[in-house]
Amino acid sequence: MLPLRLPTTRVLLTTETFAYRVLPPVACCFATAFLVLLPRTQSVRIALWPITAILAFRAATSLDMSMGQPKLAFLNTDLHLSMIYIAARTLEWTVQTKPFVRMARQSSTDVPKQNLVLDAIDLICNLRGCGWDWSQGMYILPETHPTSSRLAFATSALVSGLKHIFLSGTIHSAVKSFSPDTFGSVDGGTIFDHSLPPHLRYLRSSIIATLCAFAIYSLIKANYEITVVICVLIFRQHPEQCPPLIDSPWRATSLREFWSRRWHQWFRRIFIFLGGNPFSLLFGRIGGVIGAFLASGFIHHLQLLAIDPSSEMWRMVLPFGMMGTGMVIERAVSGNKTGGWMGWMWTMWWTLLWGNVLVDGWARAGMLGSPSIVDGVMPIRQPIERLVSTFDEYLHAISRKP
Repeated sequence: MLPLRLPTTRVLLTTETFAYRVLPPVACCFATAFLVLLPRTQSVRIALWPITAILAFRAATSLDMSMGQPKLAFLNTDLHLSMIYIAARTLEWTVQTKPFVRMARQSSTDVPKQNLVLDAIDLICNLRGCGWDWSQGMYILPETHPTSSRLAFATSALVSGLKHIFLSGTIHSAVKSFSPDTFGSVDGGTIFDHSLPPHLRYLRSSIIATLCAFAIYSLIKANYEITVVICVLIFRQHPEQCPPLIDSPWRATSLREFWSRRWHQWFRRIFIFLGGNPFSLLFGRIGGVIGAFLASGFIHHLQLLAIDPSSEMWRMVLPFGMMGTGMVIERAVSGNKTGGWMGWMWTMWWTLLWGNVLVDGWARAGMLGSPSIVDGVMPIRQPIERLVSTFDEYLHAISRKP
């Protein structure tokens, strides 16, 4: 599969370039969000969307968020993802024929007062659609923080966020320590050590992939918990408006449970809109499931192009596509009755199998070499590096034994 190449000439991030390249698509996104709350505005939204898409494309492909520092190149992936989000969400809002409606909270019988400006901001920032009519039917995780008061809720969320920031940085540091000169750096490299025999090679790569999964989980958890604190204390949102995002995915006993309940649902709506709905029209329910995962893989590929323009599309599309295929196999074999220790073994094996491919794609692009929060904390980083180095030396030592 030929790589999808984007323009490589970029201007450095400054106040001027940010205002000139990032703010215009953001303004178009807000305008579209505002319009979709009003009746009889679809023709205006149709006229506005091509402009929004062009401006988002220009921002994603022409601005260098790293400010010329290779170690900060990962910031360009955040820019790419933000612009993809803007283009995809505004396209969905453009084809929407009826205005979106905010719903009352479960604990309140009052109809929420309409403030179009605040509602538009919430529509943009509320990726899962909590409290909106278009998200009805989505599984909401049970709350784990105390809800007796905003302060108690925010305090618990803050402690959780700080804990997961530390965990994410520590695990990320361990991953980079496996190969600091290749995939542990911004130059990138494979997680598969071909100097090891196959069984040790895949044991090592599987450990790296598992550590990456826990680092990503911790980072997502930390970012969300800190954001929740800001929303509840500063913007005075009710804790019910900030339900838990992710729920111990390692406990899933089926792929369906893993992806629809335990993993985060931030981009669920976009994946279904871009891939699930079109494929379901062509190939039915099975096509819808696989199409949503293919859309996820393609968007992850577009994100990687920000730091590695030569990245191969199949390295993202294949593992995500196989997640959808695994869900189809699971349903065909056991219906909705997958569970227990056998369901857990199946789920962990399948996600680890294709997780190796996925993480290797990230590693080759240099994604794993981004800075870690504990990079400058020597008392923490040095023991981690020694432990990983000792383990790696042990693997190579037993591989040389007759």
